[in-house]
Amino acid sequence: MNKLFSIIRNNKGFIFFIIFLFVFRGAVADWHPVPTGSMKPTILEGDVVWENKLAYDLQIPFTDISLMRTGEPKRGEIIVFTSAAADKRMIKRLMGLPGDTIEVRNNQLFINDEAAQYTNLRDEKLEPQRDIDKEEGVYALESLSDLEPHVVQVKPTEYNPLKNFEKITIPEDHYFFMGDNRDNSADSRYYGFVPRSELRGHATRILLSLNTKDSYKPRFERFLEMLK
Repeated sequence: MNKLFSIIRNNKGFIFFIIFLFVFRGAVADWHPVPTGSMKPTILEGDVVWENKLAYDLQIPFTDISLMRTGEPKRGEIIVFTSAAADKRMIKRLMGLPGDTIEVRNNQLFINDEAAQYTNLRDEKLEPQRDIDKEEGVYALESLSDLEPHVVQVKPTEYNPLKNFEKITIPEDHYFFMGDNRDNSADSRYYGFVPRSELRGHATRILLSLNTKDSYKPRFERFLEMLK
């Protein structure tokens, strides 16, 4: 026992650091490598995303237990949540708030009967340093009256039953999420509404990025890039 106390006393700085890191990652902020392209072109495979875990709730570290609400999610925010329906952690864009009606017609979004506006973008107009795959598809700037413009990817010629989604009303304390890669994203169109208790944090920036298709070379131009 004396030996144990001696080890703790001689390494208390390191032990306090481990405890601090445990609490920090569990309740304050975290980082997540993204393995899929469901949020392209905003988030690419190999991006490591920084998450503010205090954006919506103060939680007991590494649990789903909320001690208090610290803020409310806003339309258009990119949010990390743990989906019971999907049985995994997910990162998507918040599109529908409690009480909203939401509908998708041939990949066009309607929220509260307001049609989203789309501006087509040619590949060369996107930032070339983004290293986006030149796969078949259209990049468009999507916007609504209360939704900041953001780039989405769609494939007009590809069949996808999720291109159409009948009008529904989002229940209280639930949210509707969509991936920016609209024809390659399993989101609320597939798994349904996300209860507020499953929200974990606001993804605010790309911490670092590795090109998984090119020997994991760093994409330095994406380091610390803000998400929008």
